Parts: sequence; structure tokens; C-alpha cells
Amino acid sequence: MTATYTFDVFSSLDGFGAAGGDWTGYWGKQGPELLDHRLALYGEEQRMVFGARTYRLFAQMLADATEEAEVRDPWVTRMRGLPATVVSTTLEGPLDWPEASVASGDAVDVVARLKEESAVPLRSHGSLSMNRALMAAGLVDRVQVTLYPVITGRSGLDPVFGGADDFDLELIESRTLDGHIQELVYRPTLHA
Repeated sequence: MTATYTFDVFSSLDGFGAAGGDWTGYWGKQGPELLDHRLALYGEEQRMVFGARTYRLFAQMLADATEEAEVRDPWVTRMRGLPATVVSTTLEGPLDWPEASVASGDAVDVVARLKEESAVPLRSHGSLSMNRALMAAGLVDRVQVTLYPVITGRSGLDPVFGGADDFDLELIESRTLDGHIQELVYRPTLHA
């Protein structure tokens, strides 16, 4: 049986995964419904998959954050407690992350193997370039975009799909959270 792989990402309306300037986490738009939904989402049994850059960013943010910081929201704490695979050719274990291991090699090969071997679904939050490559290889079953009602034209960082191939998307789930945040879940297929 092949495990389902979900690419889970936050985005501004104009397609950026983060922003500089005076924007805060979640672009300052989070509310209790979003945070409760994220906590429930990460309460399910699953394995996280990260690229080395995203792992380093999460590990550094968590190490630098106070207990009250939004980077330590309960869903993030729960995510950190899930088993994780970090795909990297530069990192070596042990990692400063409970139940995390390093899988050396090409992400396409590593994730193809994980999909065949894993008894639980796979999920990746962030890891943009890795997930674009996995989409191109046909390994991403679901793209889950949490769309924040902001445009970050001048301050946008990390274009979510910048440099990606062309894809057709089939909408399989949608919901509105806190009256203004959209969560859209798609099944991607490479556009022929």
C-alpha cells in the first residue's frame, strides 16, 4: 500500500510563503478556528518530511522562541512530536528534534521509498523547493494551501510555486477559517 503524501503550505494571495517588513507570523490573521483546526490536523498519526533548509529554520525558530511565541503554538509543538524524516545530503544525525532521522539522497528517491514503506500518511509543511520537485515527479497526492487574505507584493518572500512545472488542480476540500482564511486542498496532476 502506498502512503498518501500531502504538501502543506501557507500562502499570501499573491503566492508568497512568507513576508518581510512588519508582517508577523500567519500575516497577523490567525484566529482560534485556524489554530484549533491546525492542532486537530496534526493530531492524526502521520510522518513529517522536511528538506534540510526547512528543518534548520524550524529548529532555529523553536530554539530561539519563548514559550509564549506563536512559533510555539500547540499545533507546532504537536508537529515537532511527530516522527520525521529530514531529506539532506549535508545534515548528519542525531538531530535536535524528537523522533527525527536523516535520509541522505535525492528527495524524489527518498520520498518514493517512504511512500512504499510507510504505514501512515506523509506530510510536509513548507520545504518549497523539495516539494516542487516531488510534485514534478508525481509523488504529491494532495496540495493543502492555507490562503491568508493579504497581498505581499513588496515584502513577499519565498514564492510557493516559483519555478514549478504546470499543474492541473482538482479541488477535493475547502473550508473558511475565522471568517477570512481559506484552506484549499487539491489533487495535482502534471499539465500535459
